[in-house]
Amino acid sequence: MDCKLRAKNCGGCPMLGMDYAAQLKQKEETVKKLLGRFGPVEHIRGMETPYHYRNKVISTFTTGWGGKLTSGIYAANSHKVLPVESCLLQDEVLDKTMLAVRAAAGTCHYQPFNEDKGTGLLRHCLLRRGVMTGQVMVVLVTAQPVLPGAKNFVKALLTEAGRQGVTITTIVQNVNSRRTSVVLGEAEKVLYGKGFILDTLCGKTYAISPRSFYQINHAQTEVLYGLAVDAAKLTGKEVVLDAYCGIGTIGLTAADHAKQVVGVEVNREAVHDAIGNAKHNGVKNARFFAADATRWIGEAAAAGERADVIFMDPPREGSTPQFIESVARMAPKRVVYVSCNPVTLARDLELLTRKGYKVESSTPVDMFPHSEHVETVCALSKLDIHQKITVDLKMAELDVTAAETKATYEEIREYVKEHTGLNVSNLYIAQVKRKCGIKERQNYNKPKAENPKQLKCPPEKEKAIREALKYFKVI
Repeated sequence: MDCKLRAKNCGGCPMLGMDYAAQLKQKEETVKKLLGRFGPVEHIRGMETPYHYRNKVISTFTTGWGGKLTSGIYAANSHKVLPVESCLLQDEVLDKTMLAVRAAAGTCHYQPFNEDKGTGLLRHCLLRRGVMTGQVMVVLVTAQPVLPGAKNFVKALLTEAGRQGVTITTIVQNVNSRRTSVVLGEAEKVLYGKGFILDTLCGKTYAISPRSFYQINHAQTEVLYGLAVDAAKLTGKEVVLDAYCGIGTIGLTAADHAKQVVGVEVNREAVHDAIGNAKHNGVKNARFFAADATRWIGEAAAAGERADVIFMDPPREGSTPQFIESVARMAPKRVVYVSCNPVTLARDLELLTRKGYKVESSTPVDMFPHSEHVETVCALSKLDIHQKITVDLKMAELDVTAAETKATYEEIREYVKEHTGLNVSNLYIAQVKRKCGIKERQNYNKPKAENPKQLKCPPEKEKAIREALKYFKVI
């Protein structure tokens, strides 16, 4: 398939002209190149039908031909808006919904916001659809708090959507008056419905609000989270930390297989949704905290808190050295790193492996077909630092006696001092060793000088040295 927008420098699907099998191969090779040195990289998990998978759409309003209101996406490396009627990646229902939004806004004579002049009303429109529920959310982003004729807009939108065969679940006005490239502002007003939609993912139902993080590819997200939970190897006895948890999707997916789940997310609205999602799904072994993940885990580790498994799903910039240091202090048996950027994943794996973790496998997942992005699930396990390594050595080759491998003179002196309070010299230790029939290799740990005129070891010190030799199993 091809798209007319490519010729207009859309830039949204740089790999669209490439055969899908070739796309998968290229992405898999990229992950292997970056992560192969840490451990095995599994075959990439691709989509059966890699089109119309985006359940979230952001469109920017602009003035079209003849001054007519239109909307679309920015051309690559520019601030020019390309009008979009349909997209090969977007959910087809959302394409129709956007046409309805434009028609309703035009009926109400709303004008697009002009960034240079600071005039106009409409900035963006964010659309979301629950793939399994069919519920649709419309978020109208305005440059000012007042939406003239809001009731008329809602009525017009519902009517136009009905003509397109779309049922809208909720309509929200978001206010963003700042000079910024960030789409959503802080203030919101529900114009219709409850202000959120529901969707089902991995057997759980989730409430999705305008600012909630929710993966845009439902089918591949189920693959991704399935791999993540499998990598955790949960038995039902584990305490699980879900860092960067969003609305709780990974943690709640894992909750059925764990003793307890603790989720941490900096976005307060997302945490509110996560708590509600746990309650709605009847999950009673999950708690969620609104906090910066690095700060929270640092405080938890310092307080002696422990986790058996840690899920990490950070943003594209990856985690932080401080976070990884705290992971090491918590010493979980397993770490499951879900990454949307293999470059920062490789950087963080370098730190995790230095902290005593081994990469068991990395599995790429094609979450964003026709783009250059790829998700990866990386399974790590903690190395056993107390593991004993048995080596078959010939002692003659090492030129060392069995006795010499038991304890040094310094260790013997320290033992005697700690248990008796007596100070003993290397000379006295050497004298007692000879009395016990212990032969020592030349120049091994012996006093620098010894002659018949030197003092003999006192009985109480000889007794103490003998006890030390027994303790170290030298005699």
